[in-house]
Amino acid sequence: MTVESVFTGLKVLDASSFIAAPAAATLLSDFGADVIKIEPPGKGDPQRMLSSVPPSPRAEANYSWHLANRNKRGMVINLKSPAATEVLKRLVQWADVVITNFPHGTREKLHLGYEEVSGWNPAVVYADITGFGDAGPDAGQPGFDLTAAWSRSGLLASTRDAGAPPTVPVWGSGDYMTAIAIYAAIVTALYRRERTGLGASVGTSLLATGIWATGTLVAGALADGTPFQLHDRKAPANPLINPYETADDEWFMLVASPTHWPGLTRAIGHPELVADPRFADVEGFVKNAAALAELLDAEFRSQPFAHWKEALTRERVTYSLIQTPEEAARDPQLRANDIVVPLEGVRGLEYTVNSPVNVRGVEKVPAKRAPDLGEHNDEVLTELGFGPADIAELRAQGAIPGPADAGAPG
Repeated sequence: MTVESVFTGLKVLDASSFIAAPAAATLLSDFGADVIKIEPPGKGDPQRMLSSVPPSPRAEANYSWHLANRNKRGMVINLKSPAATEVLKRLVQWADVVITNFPHGTREKLHLGYEEVSGWNPAVVYADITGFGDAGPDAGQPGFDLTAAWSRSGLLASTRDAGAPPTVPVWGSGDYMTAIAIYAAIVTALYRRERTGLGASVGTSLLATGIWATGTLVAGALADGTPFQLHDRKAPANPLINPYETADDEWFMLVASPTHWPGLTRAIGHPELVADPRFADVEGFVKNAAALAELLDAEFRSQPFAHWKEALTRERVTYSLIQTPEEAARDPQLRANDIVVPLEGVRGLEYTVNSPVNVRGVEKVPAKRAPDLGEHNDEVLTELGFGPADIAELRAQGAIPGPADAGAPG
């Protein structure tokens, strides 16, 4: 049964690879869009291999591929073949939205530049992602989330403790953040098209979303603000915002404000501290940060996390257990809120991560496996008006692979 959703009837051509752009197409598919993903011949989208690349968790199922490409139909097209241009043209004319992340120059050679695409379909919403933007000295530089979104933005330099070297962050996180940004741009352009009938070219970059994520610190730098030094857990800039360890070796993040201070003193069993002149105001917390961090360290290490969970909750002091990804995957809060959802059709992978965009009262499409390589070639070509003889000729000219060359499992 087909679920009628927000984007039922919307047609999307996903001419992209890796994570950010394909994940944006997946967001549209979650709300009913018909997404056709095109891949190059051979091994297809390199993301098919990411589940097996360290430090990705080892698993039987290709979870990374299905996360960013569920609910799509898949084609293999050799865009370098002259015979493929007519296929691409018909796909563009079919589509409401075209998404790509080919670099400038390459996309034009493959007939995926905006001028040619919009010439074929003036009403199309053309969405693209780059590493570092369309202009400037590094516009042509390849970008990945670890380099453009994390390293170049200041985000990676700011997310480490004093004395520690930079580390490798959660890879893919910058991509999925960027997917939300380009999804928002697409939806904005679709709304504009509903009002004006006009197509649009929309885009973002990994650098732009990295800067947005680091926005508080970058905005402070733009204001010539004086930065605090890198975080030192034993002498933090603000001891009320700091990780602490409990007696049973759990860690939790305390995020309190001065208004929470009286409740925090009661939670740790030292209500007399509320009258301590060292902690009378924000300046006092900063000046005496090391002493307060030492005091809180000792108290929190004296009891197990269950004790602090009850005490801090009772006093309405904000905190959270610091969970591993494995612990998060088992967190009942995720299933209660459909943050993870069942995935159909994949052995060894019963659930996947849901997109964070929700419209209350509107169902999302049930998550189904991502396509095998070239799985829907003949189906889509037939829908586009190519007959059996045409399809055979496309194979003969190398525009699409033969049956033996497609169907590699995802």
